[in-house]
Amino acid sequence: MPSFKGQYEHSIDSKGRVAFPAKLRKALSPDAQERFTVVRGQEPCLYLYPEDEWRNVEGKLSRINSFSKKGRLAKRNFLRYAEDVSLDKQNRIAIPADHSGYAGLDSKAVFLGMGEYIEVWDPEELQKADESLEEGAFEEIFEQVMSEEPDENDR
Repeated sequence: MPSFKGQYEHSIDSKGRVAFPAKLRKALSPDAQERFTVVRGQEPCLYLYPEDEWRNVEGKLSRINSFSKKGRLAKRNFLRYAEDVSLDKQNRIAIPADHSGYAGLDSKAVFLGMGEYIEVWDPEELQKADESLEEGAFEEIFEQVMSEEPDENDR
């Protein structure tokens, strides 16, 4: 199981390619074969799942009840933007144009290790998200989600 962590900023070239951070590449499982599925994030960012982790996500998605409206909406709005990408010989990843537009990616991309997946942010969007937290909010949220008995809303 990969353990992606850290923050890395890289430039995006005119063809929408960005160097994949070496430290994150080292955390890739051989089973991923340098292939990813990229999807729109819940904030204005992208989620990059290595191929082997994506199989786990698909397993969870397959257990969603497609006969319920919420189930269909969740699957539809997650999978409709899923696209497979691979590292090229220069260890770059080509970000699909519609995904770049959604995340506001232009000249730079920030990769954030999120354990089993990676978030890709525009630096300015990430700064806005960070600044939107009220003082002390992170500490409160961290304490709540790391406690032994999570709130019903966090499950």
